[in-house]
Amino acid sequence: MANRAHHSIPVRRGHLREAAEKIEQATGMRVEIIGGKLVMSPSPSGKHAGTVIDLRDAIRPGLAATYEAYENVSVPMPDDPDDYATPDLTIGPCAFKEEDGWLLDADAVVLAVEVISPSERLRGINEKTAWYAAAGIARLLQIDPRTGTWSLFSRPSEGEYKGVVHGKFGEYVPLPAGLGGDLPTFGLPLYGTPPGP
Repeated sequence: MANRAHHSIPVRRGHLREAAEKIEQATGMRVEIIGGKLVMSPSPSGKHAGTVIDLRDAIRPGLAATYEAYENVSVPMPDDPDDYATPDLTIGPCAFKEEDGWLLDADAVVLAVEVISPSERLRGINEKTAWYAAAGIARLLQIDPRTGTWSLFSRPSEGEYKGVVHGKFGEYVPLPAGLGGDLPTFGLPLYGTPPGP
């Protein structure tokens, strides 16, 4: 039997962030700490990455001058920097560009965007939605290229979002004027279908 190399990273209580950073360095996978659990995401597919770029390009021109759209910026749970998520896009203050740190406070985030991966399960999606609500993220936009749908969550309170609007690709996401107003979703790709001409 061939000897297979594998990485074993022991995790001591209180050292989750250190473990997450080691895993990211060793594997190149995106690692988040959601509710005290390490959550690893494989490298995104081309369609996933392209969707994030298309959304960023659509959002940026309409943003109020005080905001910027960031990729791969992590947001900690308030009062617990070892519990954090990394949205695909994070809309927050322009001033963050001058920061040396890599965590953007949840109360500074005006919109988090998550593009659902092909392998994500409903339970994981629901846990992450609840995490964003508990952190007090003002708005969460989930884009689902598996089904060609989107959901915009708002008004976080007591660990859940009190407002939600659902739509399909081709319909506008109703964002406030400071976030560019209605966000078009025309032309966003579906997983498993070849790109158009």
